[in-house]
Amino acid sequence: MGIRDLREKWTILPEQPGVYQFYDKKGTVIYIGKAKNLKKRVASYFTKQHDHAKVRIMVSHIVDLSYTVVKTETDALLLENNLIKKYRPRYNVLLKDDKTYPWIVIKKEPFPRVFLTRHFVRDGSEYFGPYTSTKLARSLVDMFHRLFPLRTCKHHLTEKNIAQKKFKVCLEYHIKRCKAPCTGQETAEDYNRYIAQVRHILKGNLNEVIGYLKNEMKEYAQTMAFENAQIVKEKLDLLSQFQSKSTVVSPTVHNVDVFGFDSDKYSFYVNYLKINNGAIIQTHSAEIRRKLNETIAEILPGVVLEIREKLNSTSTEIILPFVSEYPLPSNLKIVIPQKGDKKKLLDLSMNNAKFFKFDCQKQRLNRQGKTTPQQRILAQLQQELQMKTLPTHIECFDNSNIQGTTPVASCVVFKNGRPAKKDYRKFTIKTVVGANDFASMEEIVYRRYKRLLETQAPLPQLIVVDGGKGQLNAAYKSLEKLGLAEKITLISIAKRLEEIFIPNHPLPLYLDKRSPSLKLIQQLRDEAHRFGITFHRQKRSKNFFQSELDSVKGIGTQSQQRLYKTFKDINSIKKAPLEELQKLLGKSRAGLLYDYFHRNNKTSSTDKD
Repeated sequence: MGIRDLREKWTILPEQPGVYQFYDKKGTVIYIGKAKNLKKRVASYFTKQHDHAKVRIMVSHIVDLSYTVVKTETDALLLENNLIKKYRPRYNVLLKDDKTYPWIVIKKEPFPRVFLTRHFVRDGSEYFGPYTSTKLARSLVDMFHRLFPLRTCKHHLTEKNIAQKKFKVCLEYHIKRCKAPCTGQETAEDYNRYIAQVRHILKGNLNEVIGYLKNEMKEYAQTMAFENAQIVKEKLDLLSQFQSKSTVVSPTVHNVDVFGFDSDKYSFYVNYLKINNGAIIQTHSAEIRRKLNETIAEILPGVVLEIREKLNSTSTEIILPFVSEYPLPSNLKIVIPQKGDKKKLLDLSMNNAKFFKFDCQKQRLNRQGKTTPQQRILAQLQQELQMKTLPTHIECFDNSNIQGTTPVASCVVFKNGRPAKKDYRKFTIKTVVGANDFASMEEIVYRRYKRLLETQAPLPQLIVVDGGKGQLNAAYKSLEKLGLAEKITLISIAKRLEEIFIPNHPLPLYLDKRSPSLKLIQQLRDEAHRFGITFHRQKRSKNFFQSELDSVKGIGTQSQQRLYKTFKDINSIKKAPLEELQKLLGKSRAGLLYDYFHRNNKTSSTDKD
């Protein structure tokens, strides 16, 4: 079909909702789209000048088209979703999801096992997940085996095999982690009670399990079986710890799906959270590769439907960051929260989408072989601090004084993850009297960046201060005065627990102790401390020399150096015999120095009397 035939075809399209399909010369479907108005949407491909190269390429391959009219825009969305799955057209977006993430499975078998797997097999078993954190998934499975005596063996425990006594008890039975259903010592009914509790936990219904265990503990206590009651109490404590880690909002928020999004020029990134009773019971992240010039509003409905179908979601309420271009099915309640617990959930999902984007970008750069180890560390730091730009220029500040004497400060500079010693700066505190770390930090940060602004020198992307919230807030005040608070990321690191504090965040950020990005922050802090201490010692020494020997007329710098090299400290110089001083300095200067110290001592003695 030629261009003329195509024009004749799209000019007679109905102005109604529907789905259209484009074909190449081989008759292959290369693109499927939905439209509120079929005629206007299809015509736009042939009548407009497209800026996006991929759109121009796709249009050049179109030799035929077909369409299907539907009643509503929602029906168009659902039909498009089904057709894309069937034909997988070249120019439609593809959901590249986290297929390697683990699931927790309750196996469909007699006396079901509960274990971790990365293979989703539709054999009637119950799958929960996928879990983006393998550590979390393993912790959950481990908790189940500590809470309940579940079997770990792979025996085929049919009634016939158990009756024929084909199996023997194993170590798990002897250490009381299994009740040996393989030898008939536990009934299927009793075992399935434990599986029901596991199922409740995985679905987020922790209150039912906690209630069950509390009743069990009371029964043991009433029958004086205090050892068993203590074992159940330990299980309750374990479950309560898990609940406190899982609960992120009010328990009134339940059975809700949350979707967060982010994007770059290559892909869209989506994060999905399933919430039940205030707990996150399921997470999923996916990358959607851009094929044409789609917007997030255009792809959102299809992505939401596909993820919900994949993860078997039955939630009737969905939390989204914005209104989609095409309406979702009418049985779904769409919420776009502006405040409250649901807004906190949405923010959490949006942050997870951002983290997932950073991970994908890092993997893409690694595949291209364009990153160095230092760049990867900086990229990880950017991700963990949620910075907009890569922190290639970092500055760190530290104060130094001893009981308020000779207060000084240091600023060290790292560029591309390495010390730039030519850019290090020393500060003598000018406006603060005594030991006041907060005021000193406020002064030096203000002086440093006022100077950089005046000279139009490059500003850092990240500022680190040594200390806790007090030092952080002091530095933040100075940045606010200079109008830089929103332009530069500011953090502080506290020594005791290596906590990272961020302005306007009540709780600290804890980075993995083995994280290269935390080690970089520690290196900055330690280097600033070393540089500051060195400067402080120099200042103390200088002040000390000036106060003692510079007051002696005729004793110059070289004489002072000779004295300290020989006698080490000022007290030894004061006690030195005149003969030794004469050997070192000569009669004239030795006499001046000896008379100075001993005259001062006599004066002091007279004053005391």
